[in-house]
Amino acid sequence: MRKLTYPAVLEPAGGGAYSVYFPDLPGCISYGKDFETALSEAQDALGLHIYGMEKDGEPVPAPSKNPEVDPDTAPGYLVSPVSVYPELVSEEIDNRRVKMNVTIPAWVKELAAEKGLNSSRLLEAAILDAAQVRRPRAGHAG
Repeated sequence: MRKLTYPAVLEPAGGGAYSVYFPDLPGCISYGKDFETALSEAQDALGLHIYGMEKDGEPVPAPSKNPEVDPDTAPGYLVSPVSVYPELVSEEIDNRRVKMNVTIPAWVKELAAEKGLNSSRLLEAAILDAAQVRRPRAGHAG
């Protein structure tokens, strides 16, 4: 499984908090109320940023060995490696459950309730069937 590790710059933000940025990935920023939270949030931000780049067809730059720290970074900054597994992030995002509003006759809703049917699962199965897509296994898109 592919693992990507990028250097993160953790900049003191006062009160023990840190703001975080990735010199190799402009726009990938995060924040944490303490060092541990900052690293955790940085990992989330990195995973989402790479996911977005790949989804948009943008090239993901290789991590630098010696990151260029912005000269305006606050004194006392730290540089720490942050790793993500892009396929795990993608699987989690792509397979998350999302709410969707649908309109059906009241009697159909009542019938489903009477029969103990899960409307969300039925709709999912009907869409996959109509699209002639087999239910994907975990980690595999349709």
